[in-house]
Amino acid sequence: MCLALPGKVLEITERDRTRMAKVDFGGVVKDVCLAYLPEIAVGDYTIVHVGFAIQKLDEASAVETLKLFEALGMMDQELGDPWGRAAADAGQVPPA
Repeated sequence: MCLALPGKVLEITERDRTRMAKVDFGGVVKDVCLAYLPEIAVGDYTIVHVGFAIQKLDEASAVETLKLFEALGMMDQELGDPWGRAAADAGQVPPA
């Protein structure tokens, strides 16, 4: 499954003439493309889908959604180690 997840913009840089950000998804930091949201700033929350920030979001909604996804066990599924999950699914490694 591939969800759109809320995250907090920690840092904005430019890479190959494209605005990029380090975004925190409840403790997991990923690189995100900001091409669709030129107005986003450090400290803002955004919804990210397949590596692209697609919508600005208020902090309360972002935090509530992150808590819900965490409670449902969806954060690790979306942001965890895909190789570790694949090995666990294949019975090679006990799930963490």
